[in-house]
Amino acid sequence: MTIHVTEGAAKQIRSQIARRGKGIGLRVGVKQTGCSGFAYTYDYADELRAGDSLVEAHDAKVVIDAASAAFIEGATLDFVKEGLKQAFQFVNPNVDATCGCGESFSVRDKA
Repeated sequence: MTIHVTEGAAKQIRSQIARRGKGIGLRVGVKQTGCSGFAYTYDYADELRAGDSLVEAHDAKVVIDAASAAFIEGATLDFVKEGLKQAFQFVNPNVDATCGCGESFSVRDKA
């Protein structure tokens, strides 16, 4: 499993885990939803589960479940601030299209 984690994303992960007072890192995944098919999920990772992949970068950890790994392979996880909005954001080479609101995406057919 290969994803790139920017220094900005790593800093935010470390900050959120410190503020929370527990956890090993950020758990990211993909779920079926939205008008384009899929959306990213973000949660705290308190443990590694069977099949999870662990990515470590800039003293931060990102946990990816096995079902989501193929959807985000080769992606870059960043933390962006745009005006008052702050959020984790993927730059994902597997994405074929996004919906108008930017909340969901579809992936290229790997056939």
